[in-house]
Amino acid sequence: MNIAIPLHRTAFSNTHLNETTKPEFPKFQHSSRFAELPNSHACLRNVSLTTPLPPTISSSSRLRIQPRSSRVRVSSDDAARLNSSPEEEEGTPPPSSFAEFITSERVKVVAMLGLALALCNADRVVMSVAIVPLSLSRGWSRSFSGIVQSSFLWGYLISPIAGGTLVDYYGGKVVMAWGVALWSLATFLTPWAAETSLWALLAMRALLGIAEGVALPCMNNMVSRWFPKTERARAVGLAMAGFQLGSAIGLTLSPILMSQGGIFGPFVIFGLSGFLWVLVWLSATSSTPERNPQISKYELEYILGKGQKSFPTENKTKTTKVIPPFRRLLSKLPTWSLIVANAMHSWGFFVILSWMPIYFNSIYHVDLRQAAWFSAVPWSVMAIMGYFGGMWSDMLIQSGTSVTLTRKIFQSIGFVGPGIALIGLISAKSPSIASAWLTLAVGLKSFSHSGFLVNLQEIAPQYSGVLHGISNTAGTLAAILGTVGTGFFVELVGSFQGFLLLTSILYFLSALFYILFSTGERVNFDETVSLAKHSDDI
Repeated sequence: MNIAIPLHRTAFSNTHLNETTKPEFPKFQHSSRFAELPNSHACLRNVSLTTPLPPTISSSSRLRIQPRSSRVRVSSDDAARLNSSPEEEEGTPPPSSFAEFITSERVKVVAMLGLALALCNADRVVMSVAIVPLSLSRGWSRSFSGIVQSSFLWGYLISPIAGGTLVDYYGGKVVMAWGVALWSLATFLTPWAAETSLWALLAMRALLGIAEGVALPCMNNMVSRWFPKTERARAVGLAMAGFQLGSAIGLTLSPILMSQGGIFGPFVIFGLSGFLWVLVWLSATSSTPERNPQISKYELEYILGKGQKSFPTENKTKTTKVIPPFRRLLSKLPTWSLIVANAMHSWGFFVILSWMPIYFNSIYHVDLRQAAWFSAVPWSVMAIMGYFGGMWSDMLIQSGTSVTLTRKIFQSIGFVGPGIALIGLISAKSPSIASAWLTLAVGLKSFSHSGFLVNLQEIAPQYSGVLHGISNTAGTLAAILGTVGTGFFVELVGSFQGFLLLTSILYFLSALFYILFSTGERVNFDETVSLAKHSDDI
C-alpha cells in the first residue's frame, strides 16, 4: 500500500526531466495533518525537508512524479508506521502466553517462594500435632496447651513491622534467606529445647515466630517486583498454595514421622529441609528481574512494560535510610480495612490450624492420625482454590472490571463463605460431614488472598513491606487472642461450637468493614512530598 502526499503541481507541469534540463524544485513541506500524526518524523525520514528533490528519478524510485497530480509515494512499511501507536514503536511485547508463563524465570521465583511458605507453615503445624502427646506426657491442661502453641505468636508479634521495613530496604531475597535459615534452626533445635526445660521450648517457638514474621512481606516484595499487575493475584495464589500445602504436609506427615522417629522426628526433618532450601534460593534467584542473568529479553521487557518501570526502594542509596511514615499510613481508612482483614484472616486461620486436630479428637473421638488427616484435607483444597481464585481475579481485571471492585468481590467471598461454612460445621453430626464443611470454609477463605493480600501492593507499592508488617502485627494479636481464647473459652463454657459461632460472626463484620473502606487505587501516603512538588510546578 502507498500513501500519496500532494506536491505543488506548478513546479512539475509539462516538464521533462533529463540530465540537461534541471528545473528549480521547491522545498518539500508536509501538510499540518501529518504533523499531528504519531511518529510523522519517522515515516518521512526518506524525504528531505530542506533540500530539493533530485534531478533524476527513475520509475523504480521511492518518489514518483506525475504531470497532473504530482505526489510523493511512501512505501507500505512507512505507512504502517503512521498507524502504529507509540507503545508499539517502543517495542512493548505482546501479552504473555501460558507456555511462556509456566517456563519463565518469574514462575521459578514464585515456585521457590511457594516452597519457602510450605516449610514455613509445616514448621508451625508440627506443634499442633505434637501438642497432643506432649500434653498427655506432661499433664498440661487445655488452656496451658493453648499458651504453648501461642508462644510461636509471641515472636511473630515482634518481627513483621521490622521485617517489612528491612524488606523494603534490602529486598526480599536477602531477608527471606535469613528468615528461612533462622526458623529452620529453631525447628531443628526444638527437640533439644523440649528436653531441656519448658522455658527453652517456649523461647525456641518464639524464635520460630520471629523468623517467620518476614515470610509474607518478602513474598509480597518479590511478587511486586517480578510480576506485572495483571499477573499478581495468580502469583500470590501460587505462593499461598505452597503455604496451604505446608499445612497439609505438616499435618499428614507429622503423625507418620512421629510413629517412626518419635515425637520430635518431624522437627528434625523439616529443619534440615529448610537449610537445603536456603542454598538453592541464594544460588538460583535474584531480587529483581534486571539482576537475573538467565532471564530472556522478552520476559524482562514484558515485566517492565506491564509493571512499574522501577521501584523507589531499588534506587535508594544504602546511606539514605527512610523511616516509613507510620502516622500517615495509619491515618487512611484503606489501611485500616487491610488491618481488619488481616486480623480476621489470622484469627480464623490460627484457630482452625491450631485446634482442629483437638476438635476432631474431642468431638468425634477420632485418633490422632485420623484427626490430622481430617484437618489436612481442607488445606490441600485451599491451595488449589487459591490459585484458581487468583486466575479468576486477573481475568476480571483484564476484562475491564475495576481493581477496587475485584478486590471487594474476592474479599467478600473469602470472609462470608467461611462464616457460613463454620455454622454448618457446628451442626455436623459425623466427622465426614464436619470435614466437608471445614474444607468448604478453608477453601473459600483462600479467595481473600486475591482480596486484601494483593491489595497491600496496590495502595502503597513503595511501603508494601512495612504495611504488610503493620497488618501482620494486628493479625498476630488477633491470632494470639483466638488461639489462647479458644482454650479458655472451652474450659469456661465447655463448648468448641460456641467459639466457632463467634468466629463466624466476626467474619461477617470484617467483610462489611472491608467493603465500605477499601480501595484498589494507589493511596497518597507522601502528602508532604506531593505538596512540595506542586509548589515547584507553580
